[in-house]
Amino acid sequence: MKLENDPLAAFWMPFTANRAFKQQPRLLASAKGMHFTSVDGRQILDGTAGLWCCNAGHCRSSIIEAIRKTAGELDFAPTFQLAHPLPFELASRIAAIMPDRLNRIFFTNSGSESVDTALKIALAYHRSRGEGARTRLIGRERGYHGVGFGGISVGGIGGNRRQFGSLLTGADHLPHTHDLAANAFSRGQPAKGAHLADDLERIVALHGADTIAAVIVEPLAGSTGVLVPPQGYLERLREICTKHGIVLIFDEVITAYGRLGGATAAEVLGVTPDIITMAKGLTNAAVPMGAVAVRDEIHDTIVNGAPDGIELFHGYTYSGHPLAAAAALATLDLYRDEGLFQRAADLSPYWKDAVHSLRGKRHVIDVRNLGIVAGIELEPRPGAPTKRAMELFHKAFDSGLLVRVTGDIIALSPPLILEKAHIDEMVGRIGDLLEAVD
Repeated sequence: MKLENDPLAAFWMPFTANRAFKQQPRLLASAKGMHFTSVDGRQILDGTAGLWCCNAGHCRSSIIEAIRKTAGELDFAPTFQLAHPLPFELASRIAAIMPDRLNRIFFTNSGSESVDTALKIALAYHRSRGEGARTRLIGRERGYHGVGFGGISVGGIGGNRRQFGSLLTGADHLPHTHDLAANAFSRGQPAKGAHLADDLERIVALHGADTIAAVIVEPLAGSTGVLVPPQGYLERLREICTKHGIVLIFDEVITAYGRLGGATAAEVLGVTPDIITMAKGLTNAAVPMGAVAVRDEIHDTIVNGAPDGIELFHGYTYSGHPLAAAAALATLDLYRDEGLFQRAADLSPYWKDAVHSLRGKRHVIDVRNLGIVAGIELEPRPGAPTKRAMELFHKAFDSGLLVRVTGDIIALSPPLILEKAHIDEMVGRIGDLLEAVD
């Protein structure tokens, strides 16, 4: 069957209600700074940094020029048994802003690939140290770790898992930390919930510590609806993993590169994992790229303990791609030169007060925040969960504001170049829309 008469038919869109979208498409044509422009010429204030990723705003000239220049000099170079200079320079730059001793950088092309890479590194590490029976991987309910088979196995969002069979064997899950009864309308990290980390001891007792390779959590869970870690929770996870020799992985695909007011959530929250995954803000989303920062001891155990030849049988054709590396280097320059991490930290009190002003608005049952992230949870419409938030998403776009919704939660994560006036506009618009949505 030919599709020429339906220009939208061929593209099977990701994480989209394709039938509904193609009946009423909402299309973006261009972007600059804090705004998208729709195909009909309307300005759309970006309340989500694209998809948690355009942290320095859109179409930054220095990133564009770096990509253009590199494309004219070196469109591609393999990094299997060969290389080019840019990924070495970039890895050094990334290592310099990672937490102490996470100095080894493995490049990927997405957050999903970063997660699967981190899980494989953890497994390889234990095998290299003579503990090959450590194969279990522990995630968390409501966790999102991309869409690779490893990531959805340790992930804890049912809708992302149920179509795909049994997934990886040996995965288990910690309970999520969301507790409206105890922590609704917390400003920053909620006071209650550190004890939930102790469930890892139950899992250790069930399976045996010598079977568990890694625990992976998002320091702040984004895609599931902005779940902020309770005070003391990550610290307790770190203690238990250290006690039992378990690799602790922070999935910072969303939180790295300024989102919480520092280079990483680990830095801001004062808890250092063994591995950090990243993507999104690494290149300001201009070219797909991810990376994994690994503790020196883990790298050295794998590399120095291997026989001559390839030490880790893993990689991607585009690992350290020239255009992606150039975009990332230009992005890191922007973050440094414009002080965007500190800007996020400085704006976070104003952001916090603004989003919490929505408390008491129609349908709002919780507001939560950390850094320049917020989740506004709505009471589900009786008999139609998720419909209220999706209706607000559409009305927001049509009125000139891009938000993200997951379930009945509105998530905000704007570019870090935002001004107080942008915050006021976002929050004011959402407040008005809440009155207009049944």
